[in-house]
Amino acid sequence: MRTLVSIFTAALLLSSCGNSNNTSVESLIADGDLEAIKAKREDLNTRQKDLTEEIRLLDSVVNIMDINKKLPLVSTLEVQTKNFNHFLELQGNVNTKQNVLIYPEMQGTLYRVYVNEGTYVRKGQLLGLIDDGGAASQLDQFKAQAELAKTTYERQKRLWEQKIGSEIQYLQAKTNYEAVKNQVAQAQSQLGKSTLRAPFSGFIDEIFQDQGTVVGPQNGQPVFRIVNLKNMYVEVDVPEKYLGDITPGKEVKVYFPVLGDSVNATVRQTGNFINPTNRSFSVEVGIPNNEGLIKPNLTARVAINDYSNEAAILIPQSIISENAKGDQYVYITKKADDSEAIITYRNIISTGRTQGDLIEVLDGLEEGDQVIIEGARTVRDGQEVIIIEG
Repeated sequence: MRTLVSIFTAALLLSSCGNSNNTSVESLIADGDLEAIKAKREDLNTRQKDLTEEIRLLDSVVNIMDINKKLPLVSTLEVQTKNFNHFLELQGNVNTKQNVLIYPEMQGTLYRVYVNEGTYVRKGQLLGLIDDGGAASQLDQFKAQAELAKTTYERQKRLWEQKIGSEIQYLQAKTNYEAVKNQVAQAQSQLGKSTLRAPFSGFIDEIFQDQGTVVGPQNGQPVFRIVNLKNMYVEVDVPEKYLGDITPGKEVKVYFPVLGDSVNATVRQTGNFINPTNRSFSVEVGIPNNEGLIKPNLTARVAINDYSNEAAILIPQSIISENAKGDQYVYITKKADDSEAIITYRNIISTGRTQGDLIEVLDGLEEGDQVIIEGARTVRDGQEVIIIEG
């Protein structure tokens, strides 16, 4: 109010000073009095300056009294600290360590096939039988010889312990018994190759050979493929610069585009070798597969948590500007020290990682700051603004 009184007083003084000579210009010209004309001209110059000052004073009064003056309208966001988890997004493929081709270990006819494709089998279950070519009969013969050799050895041993008979006879019986036992073991091993058994529990995914087909290691052809869909994992190649950020136990989000589904998992293992071709290391993410819908070689999009901050400052990327020096900045608002006016201030900031439309501010903002989000591109430093809701 004191400011308004001062302005009004100055305006009145100027107005009174400007009314000293009321003689019209036309009258002076008609009289032809040169001195009077010069005096009138000087008077008009003075009055012009006074009028300019009066207009300036009146503008000041209008600016103060006009509550609807044109000021930029902005909306602000109060800076708050939040938990920030950054995820590195990569693409990988589903694998399983238990995806095995079963090959025959002996030559012969595939005598029997006991399973069908899609059958669930347990570890050790008999899958197929190859004609042993007389190996079973030979084993029975070796067993009979082993029983005789054992009896002879035990008799010679008792006699030798009673000091009856020669040491040579005892040693020959012992050697013969050991040799026949080895023959039995070899025959049993050979006969075992005629059976094809499941190395682990899983599904028979494919049968490559029909019953009655001659199979053998020389052919190089498998008989069965067995797959375990329980122990599944996604393997991705991660750039080497993230070597220190991604460790076992890190949170992972896995999305399967084909299935339209996602699962939460963790990093199970990180590779110890940097691939020189693409400068990356492998990361293995174990995934649950309770319903059996996830299959080997299925494409997956993997988001690995490589950075976390429990007290991060996040703002929209769209409100950040950059000056000629390459510095990033935003505008904040504060009340003026001597009035209720809201003034803008330009803050230079440094930023970190992004996630979606948000970016982390590492320096330049504090919790509680009011950052301009709408109208940030139309204001300047030190400008008075009006804050609107929303």
